[in-house]
Amino acid sequence: MPNPRVDKPQGPASYFPSIEKKYGYPISHWLDLVGNVQGMKHMEIVAWLKTEHGLGHGHANAIVAHVLAAKST
Repeated sequence: MPNPRVDKPQGPASYFPSIEKKYGYPISHWLDLVGNVQGMKHMEIVAWLKTEHGLGHGHANAIVAHVLAAKST
């Protein structure tokens, strides 16, 4: 029997389906966009996504957290 807690995305990735639905781009678009940003801190990138791309704070923060976590591994 599948465990919904294991099968469901956790952490920042749990926001990805709603980000795709709300903004009309695949999550890869946002991950690539943020992945190419250099010289900015977490909250600076969040502010940039909000200002320049119209994302809400929670969605922007989830994308940035996911990308920065992947870069640190």
